[in-house]
Amino acid sequence: MTLRSRIPLTVIGGFLGAGKTTLLNYWLRESRGKRFAVLVNDFGAINIDAALIASADGDTIALTNGCVCCSIGDDLSQAMIRVLDAPQPFDGIVIEASGVSDPWRIAQIGLAEPGLSLDGVIVLLDAQALADNLANPVLRDSIERPLAHADLAVLNKVDLADDAALETARDWIRRTAPAVHCCETTNAEIALPLLSGAHITLPSNTSLRHDGNEHCDHHAHAHSPVAHDQQFATWSCAPKKIYSVADIKHWLIAPPAGVLRLKGYLQTHEYGWSEVQFSGHTGSVRRAIASSTNAHTAALVAIGLNGSLPVAALNSFWT
Repeated sequence: MTLRSRIPLTVIGGFLGAGKTTLLNYWLRESRGKRFAVLVNDFGAINIDAALIASADGDTIALTNGCVCCSIGDDLSQAMIRVLDAPQPFDGIVIEASGVSDPWRIAQIGLAEPGLSLDGVIVLLDAQALADNLANPVLRDSIERPLAHADLAVLNKVDLADDAALETARDWIRRTAPAVHCCETTNAEIALPLLSGAHITLPSNTSLRHDGNEHCDHHAHAHSPVAHDQQFATWSCAPKKIYSVADIKHWLIAPPAGVLRLKGYLQTHEYGWSEVQFSGHTGSVRRAIASSTNAHTAALVAIGLNGSLPVAALNSFWT
């Protein structure tokens, strides 16, 4: 059968001035054929490139690339309902948390809505201003709290920080959130597949080798820049066996270090065709949503930074 993916939800948090708006603009410009709905508190703060705007109607701005930007207003739930009820489903939904709010509270929507999958919580940090902000006891909690449930920390503006400030920021992140993956960047430009699983394309049926055995592949892609010109690497697999849901859940609780994301479809004894998602430290295995009865092939894709993706460990469990 053909399987329809749940819409991935990404929440972006970070203190005022860390670069959330810059990241959203970058994401909208570089959507690469994907249709995203971006929910924000303030249209004016985003300052979308006029060349991208196709139309504007009240609380919604439609872009020429199929993306939309929606105002949250006073009710996030109502804004989300409008997006989910759109005639053409979006490939992903992105919510910008205000600079003093907890993005994890917003992310709970992705855990409660059956048509969504929580794709990750991304927290931006200003490398230049971090030390000074942390020194202020009034601000410290607003900076630390979002990291508690972050799937990816983005240390932004590294080009503006001197060596001492940069090392102080790195050390603080390691001590405060040792389990959170961290990337460094300038202008909030991060490889799109690290930001959202919607940018990770599952192998098509025709591109997988069907020889009666599981086929796995590991290769690097040259996408948007990551820290120190590192590129991300992907691993893909077409497993033939049927899994236990309990075994998959156990793996998702503590996957091998270096796996930033994993998504795909496979068969389980309990659910039949099942959808597997993992991002940062949040994972799920759920019954897949079927949209027709055409043939389908199992496929998994994992992503990590080049040189850090644990290929052997992935092969050990999934093949």
